[in-house]
Amino acid sequence: MTFDYEFHQQQRGRIMSKFADLIEENIEELAALDAIDAGKIFSIGKAMDIPHVATLLRYYAGAADKIHGEVLKMSRELHGYTLREPVGVVGHIIPWNFPTTMFFMKVAPALAAGCTMVMKPAEQTPLSALFYAHLAKKAGVPDGVINVVTGFGSTAGAAISSHMDIDMVSFTGSTEVGRIVMQAAATSNLKHVSLELGGKSPLIIFDDADLDTATDLALTGILFNKGEVCVAGSRVYVQEGIYEEFEKKLVVKAKAWSVGDPFDPNVHQGPQVDKKQFEKILSYIEHGKREGATLLTGGERVGTEGYYIQPTIFTNVKEDNVIVKDEIFGPVLSLMKFKTVEEAIKRANDTRY
Repeated sequence: MTFDYEFHQQQRGRIMSKFADLIEENIEELAALDAIDAGKIFSIGKAMDIPHVATLLRYYAGAADKIHGEVLKMSRELHGYTLREPVGVVGHIIPWNFPTTMFFMKVAPALAAGCTMVMKPAEQTPLSALFYAHLAKKAGVPDGVINVVTGFGSTAGAAISSHMDIDMVSFTGSTEVGRIVMQAAATSNLKHVSLELGGKSPLIIFDDADLDTATDLALTGILFNKGEVCVAGSRVYVQEGIYEEFEKKLVVKAKAWSVGDPFDPNVHQGPQVDKKQFEKILSYIEHGKREGATLLTGGERVGTEGYYIQPTIFTNVKEDNVIVKDEIFGPVLSLMKFKTVEEAIKRANDTRY
C-alpha cells in the first residue's frame, strides 16, 4: 500500500508542511515529553530537536513533487524511461536516544515518497511518537499511512522485521540487534533493509590545537545527550606535546559539568534513559578499573535517586581494553596519548564498528 493512490504529490507536500506547522505550535509539550521519557535537556529540545524536525519535514515536503524518473535515448528508434515508485509499506524501528529526531528521519522521506509505514518507537520512549501520530492526523495524513505501534523489540520489532507484507525495514540501534533485523528480513520476504548501527568514534587532537577549544569539543563530544549518541567521541587521542595540559583542563571542565533535572536551565546533563542502561554504564566503569585504567574523574552515580552518572574520564588505557573497544553509550571517555600522525590514524581506525 502506498500514500499516493489518492493524493497528488503536491497534496502530500501541503500535508507535510501543515504537519510541520503543528509541531512548531506544540514545541513546549513535545520537548517536555522527550525530557520526561528520555531524560533529554528540555531547553535543547526546545531550541534544537523539535524545530529541526519541523525544518526537516518542510525540506521533504518540497521534495514530494520532485520525485521523477528519466527518459533515455537508447537509439534513433528506441527510447527508454525510468520510474521512481514508492517501495510500499515501510517498517521503522527507532532508538530511545533521539525519539523526535529519529522519528522524522524515518517518517519524512517515506511520506514524501508516498509510502505507508509502521513506526515502532523504543519501548522506553513512546510518548512523543504517540503525540506525533495525533498531530499527523490533525495535519490531514490519511488513516493507515502512519501507524505507531508500541511494544518491545523482541515482539513488536521482531514482527515488523519478519512480516511478509512489509516491503522494507529501517532500523536504528545496536549492532547486535541490527544483525537480528537483517536476518529476519532475509528469511521472511527478503525485504529491503536500512541499518544505522553503533559506533566508537575517535577524536584526534594535535599539538597545534587551541586547548580551550579542543577541551570544549572533547567534553561536548562525549557528554552531549549523556553520551547516548552513536557517534559520541568516546576515544580521544591527544598528541604528547600538549597531553598533560590538555588532561588537566579537561578534568577541571568535567568536574564543573552539571548533572541533574533536565528541566533545570542550569543543568548540562540529565539522567540516563533507564535503569538497565544506567547499570550497564556503571558496569563498564567498574570493568575499566579492573583492567587497570586510571580514573581521572567521575565514575560514580550522582545522588541516591534517579539514573544520573558523573562525567567519567579514564587514562592509561590500552587499545584492547573493553572500555576502548565497546560502545558504552554513556558519559565515559578514554583519553590516550600519541606521537605521530600515522600512529593516531592507525589507532583511531582500530575498531570493529
